[in-house]
Amino acid sequence: MKLIVNLSELEGAVGKRLGPTDWLRLEQSRIDQFADATDDHQWIHVDVERAKQGPFGGTIAHGYLTLALVNKFLPELLEVQGAAMGVNYGCGKVRFPAPAPAGSRIRGLGEVLEVAPVQGGRQMIVRVTVEMEGQERPACVAETISRFYG
Repeated sequence: MKLIVNLSELEGAVGKRLGPTDWLRLEQSRIDQFADATDDHQWIHVDVERAKQGPFGGTIAHGYLTLALVNKFLPELLEVQGAAMGVNYGCGKVRFPAPAPAGSRIRGLGEVLEVAPVQGGRQMIVRVTVEMEGQERPACVAETISRFYG
């Protein structure tokens, strides 16, 4: 479920759980495009035949691709009304507990951890968990830091 909150009421969102988002399939073509964009062509990501014999039984998404998809999930989890601008300020703790195989389906879940005033706006920390369908461990857990300005 998407949380819609006004900028002036953001502090009241602390502790709220967000999501889940819709499922997204991690197609090999997306993995290949990410490899091209980042020049990370390690065989576990892009060599389908070799990866079948590798430790994961097939290609897997880059950890940083799953992290980048957090940016897709955030607006599906949270909308801050009354903000003239929102910016990604960074991430705190980031981990990749399990590999995300090509073809798997992922989605985002969130929890608002903290909201604090900053000059001209508010800073919000949201833990986003990228879970995989049918898997116990998530592909990525990231504490995102966003700033919203009025």
